[in-house]
Amino acid sequence: MPSHRIEKVENLIKEEISLIFLTKMNDPELGFITVTNVKVSPDIKQAKIYISVFDKARREYVLEKIKIRSGFIRSELAHRVSLRYVPELKFFIDDTLDYVEKIDSLIRQIHKDDKPQDNSEA
Repeated sequence: MPSHRIEKVENLIKEEISLIFLTKMNDPELGFITVTNVKVSPDIKQAKIYISVFDKARREYVLEKIKIRSGFIRSELAHRVSLRYVPELKFFIDDTLDYVEKIDSLIRQIHKDDKPQDNSEA
């Protein structure tokens, strides 16, 4: 279980990178990006940043563009947070919503052939 300090750092990084995307990287080419989660290593040397990209077809393209700009994002983060060491940023696509959609679709498919219950017998 992560320590309270790690959780605070994760939340701070999530908030600040979200603001960086919104203000400093307001690039229409990237589209709508949401920072969904941040996981920081116990020594705070690395941070995994999970993002959601609205346009599913462009996810890999957007992820590559963000990876190219990760140095810029890290330097912006360094100006905004007061940490002794700003972690190395690694970006990943968060596909949790895809998983939820798939499970939902499977459940609907299972129940598709269910007949409505007749409550008139009661």
